[in-house]
Amino acid sequence: MLRYKVAGLQSNMPLLLLVRHGENDYIKTGKMAGRIPGVHLNERGREQAEALAKALADVPIRAIYSSPLERAIETAEPIARVHRLEVQTEAGLLESDVGKWQGRPWKSIRLMKAWKIVLHSPSRFRFPGGESFPEMQTRVVSALERIVQIHKKPQDIIACVFHADPIKLAISHFLGLPLDHFQRLGCDTGSVTLLNVWETGAALIKLNQRPPFEFLSQPKKK
Repeated sequence: MLRYKVAGLQSNMPLLLLVRHGENDYIKTGKMAGRIPGVHLNERGREQAEALAKALADVPIRAIYSSPLERAIETAEPIARVHRLEVQTEAGLLESDVGKWQGRPWKSIRLMKAWKIVLHSPSRFRFPGGESFPEMQTRVVSALERIVQIHKKPQDIIACVFHADPIKLAISHFLGLPLDHFQRLGCDTGSVTLLNVWETGAALIKLNQRPPFEFLSQPKKK
């Protein structure tokens, strides 16, 4: 088995690569995407997906899971291709269910009193007709826990491609951070966060990293 030098990595424990999907053009509409179907990667997003695939080509990834949304699957596919793996869709990794806010203009949302709750006390907020932030966190963490139980052999490396808020909520849970502080974490498009997980704890190895990954390198032969 190939072994990689990653600062802080417990090599005998599973490693999750939490990958945020690449860029898309829906943001140019000025509306909240949520789970709207048909949101595809733009040219920059496809470049990001290919850069991720190239940077992770020599990393012994055992499985690749993705949110069912197109922008996530299209980011996962190049990674899966270089590893000759199939992308496994996982509904638990879906983007936030923003309910009636889906497709609404950001300008109008930011003028709502409810937006202040989202920014400062998300643990107390539920999207109208959608899910609450605690429910979203529970959903995503449950999905990752299922994945870890499937791939719990020492040094298993699993890629999970999904969305910014779900990724940050997952990190907050595993590190024991207050949910109300989850937006303080960074998660750019085309980024990778490394999370070491075991039965009694977890460790954040790298946060919001973009290719090339200098920390993922094979040890030099002596």
